[in-house]
Amino acid sequence: MVENKETPTPSAAASGITKVQELIYELKIKQVMTSPVLTVTPETRMAQLKELLRTRKISGAPVLDQGKLVGIVSIEDLIKSLLDGKADLPVSERMTGRIITVQEEESVVEAIRKFAEYGVGRLPVVDARGQLAGILTGSDITRGLLNAIGLHHHEDEIQRYRASHIFEDIQSEDTSLILRYRIKACDFDCGGEASSKIRRALKRLGANPQVIRRVGIATYEAEMNIIIHTTHGGEIQTEIQPHRVQIIATDQGPGIEDVRRALEPGYSTAPEWIRELGFGAGMGLVNIGKCSDEMKLGSTPGVGTRLEIVIFLQSNNNQSAQTQGDPVAEKKAEGGEK
Repeated sequence: MVENKETPTPSAAASGITKVQELIYELKIKQVMTSPVLTVTPETRMAQLKELLRTRKISGAPVLDQGKLVGIVSIEDLIKSLLDGKADLPVSERMTGRIITVQEEESVVEAIRKFAEYGVGRLPVVDARGQLAGILTGSDITRGLLNAIGLHHHEDEIQRYRASHIFEDIQSEDTSLILRYRIKACDFDCGGEASSKIRRALKRLGANPQVIRRVGIATYEAEMNIIIHTTHGGEIQTEIQPHRVQIIATDQGPGIEDVRRALEPGYSTAPEWIRELGFGAGMGLVNIGKCSDEMKLGSTPGVGTRLEIVIFLQSNNNQSAQTQGDPVAEKKAEGGEK
């Protein structure tokens, strides 16, 4: 087995993860997309498109041919057509036929990655059957994030208050809570569910929001790695202790030939069809490393991979800053938890 035993310290950016960054991983695309969607047909004239965009105050529309998504036309396409004096052209002559889509069950972070990779202004959203379900723009994401922040804030405070003293009521030499989740290979519809449940558990235990965000991102990336790269799926086990969170992701996949190279930004062994879906960009392990206090990756080709992540609930160097707002860690720091 080849192992990487380096234990990187989180960067300043990772330790300062915001609520918005956390929600980007937590929210599903279907929660922020615009639906129903205004669509046009290949026979729609550019002049007609102009009126539709003007009256609906939108900047583009998917093109459907007998219910099938065949293209997308934007206000940029319209402007070029008008400048050429060809307002009577059908949409089919100006639309973009190479369509970049996202799945409605995917995390918003996957949509952001596609926006960055392809430089598009809007992404058609499809359901599990490949049917058009909505449209997504940067404005949709911003609006969805703002709504989510407002809705979750009060609920989070109540849940944190109710459960923040769970470890105080249990007396033992070594107190911990273990959560296990089975992850299926290629199950993109359920991608992010395990990380969401782990975040929810930490919130109810009263963990520091920064810790919750780091755990959420690290777990999400580990979860997606199992979904993308394995043949038989795997498991994520999270052990929550008063002083740290340990995440162990194991799989029965093909294994990693070169562990050191796998830790390099941009390196990926994902097949082409996975890349076409917008996954496998080669940043998962890099993001995990940035969010972790300790990280160990071991893999045996033909057998599988084991990834161990440790995130401390408090820092010996800056204990007061790390424990502030974290009842579990505060109790530990005061000597009340053994």
